Amino acid sequence: MDYTMQDRANLIVQACKNSKSTNPYEIFKEVASKDFIRIHGPEHHVLDGACILTAYYNAGGKIDLEESLQKLMHQGLLMPGAVCGLWGVCGAVMSVGAGLAIIDGTGPLSTDGSWGNHMKFTSKALEKLAEINGPRCCKRDAYLSFKTAVEFINENYNVTLEVPNIKCEFSPYNEQCIGKRCPFHQ
Repeated sequence: MDYTMQDRANLIVQACKNSKSTNPYEIFKEVASKDFIRIHGPEHHVLDGACILTAYYNAGGKIDLEESLQKLMHQGLLMPGAVCGLWGVCGAVMSVGAGLAIIDGTGPLSTDGSWGNHMKFTSKALEKLAEINGPRCCKRDAYLSFKTAVEFINENYNVTLEVPNIKCEFSPYNEQCIGKRCPFHQ
């Protein structure tokens, strides 16, 4: 089937709402295996943050999941594809950062500390991506974002997300897979 980005985003939100997992990687793996998720693409700018919001909610986080996923979908759809190579910032990290901002109600004028904390998260996650280098891999970048986000959330929020044990199942479908240079390659 030929999906539009809006179709993909709506299907991501619906799939996440059906999950009960507190492990963002498990949610991601389930959703990313669907035919509406490509190996690479801007749908990850919705998917990655949606997995964090869903895991957070399922772990007892106090958010309205439906409203939060709708906000994330709106923000994720604003992020163009290929920003990792063209702008120097990965959409997976931006998506997860958007999820954190939604959890905290953070905006550009926030002075409660959340603005700076989210910048610390994104800079740490981007550093991990940069250490591995390119070419881009939307799956690897999501995994690194999840590992960093779970650590951040478990340290800073009153919930505990499952620490993901990640083994990539998508490498056979990625023509640019970096193989053993990837910490998730099996």
